[in-house]
Amino acid sequence: MPSPSKQFDAIGAPWQIDTADPLDPEVFAAIQRRIEQFDRTYSRFRDDSLVSRIARTPGSYPFPPDAPPLFELYRRLYDATAGAMSPLVGRALEELGYDRTYSLQPTATRTRVPDWHEAISWNGSELTTLTPAVLDVGAAGKGYLVDLVAEVLAEYGVSSATVDASGDLLHRGDGELRVALEHPLDTSKAIGVVTVSNEAICASAPNRRAWAGLHHILDARTGLPTDRIIATWAIAPTALEADGLATALFFADPAKLAEEFDCQWVRMLSTGRVEHSADFTGELFL
Repeated sequence: MPSPSKQFDAIGAPWQIDTADPLDPEVFAAIQRRIEQFDRTYSRFRDDSLVSRIARTPGSYPFPPDAPPLFELYRRLYDATAGAMSPLVGRALEELGYDRTYSLQPTATRTRVPDWHEAISWNGSELTTLTPAVLDVGAAGKGYLVDLVAEVLAEYGVSSATVDASGDLLHRGDGELRVALEHPLDTSKAIGVVTVSNEAICASAPNRRAWAGLHHILDARTGLPTDRIIATWAIAPTALEADGLATALFFADPAKLAEEFDCQWVRMLSTGRVEHSADFTGELFL
């Protein structure tokens, strides 16, 4: 009998979708089309994407209907982190070696990450670039794609499912799911466990993409990787919010984020200290 768990690779990460019954091939084909559509818009790793066109030629570009929630969340988190979390870090990542060829070879060039107001203008449906800009929505984009995949499942009548995109997880339907919080310094261990139900949990840690003493979580104010926090977890109603908040927790005062967003959070400092929100319902072992 076919397994109700569907595993595949997409946007450079392993995915797993768990459902009560095996996914119909038609449903999985629709999921693949949705992922391709998203990637063709937002990926800076492919020449034919909208983001790559924007990087080559400044101007005004209409975005698909899925764009407003993503850009609006980025704007809120840009403000909440005093500009540390920005979709404009793409060129800085490329210069550090996290480029479309995955060279992982830093260059001698260090271009200042532009201020939001200097580089882009978003009117709700169209993005205008005022200077050359390399967008990178990786800090929240994968979580958002998890939400969009769940929407495809719902459109085909699959109301109970867990979508897991390598650390960005969304649960929908009956029951609940226990999730381990992976230790960033020893992936064979967990620092705790939490139960989620009809919500998302997303994790972020520098060890997932690290090279030459660098990693992919950049402070846009400096253009360099952050080093005070080594792992974060955020629980929110959507994977878009959870993914974005997991990144923002590297930079912002968690209490301020909790005032603006419906979320629980945990983060580990480089000293080994673990902090968490007052309403965190899971169990921590440290």
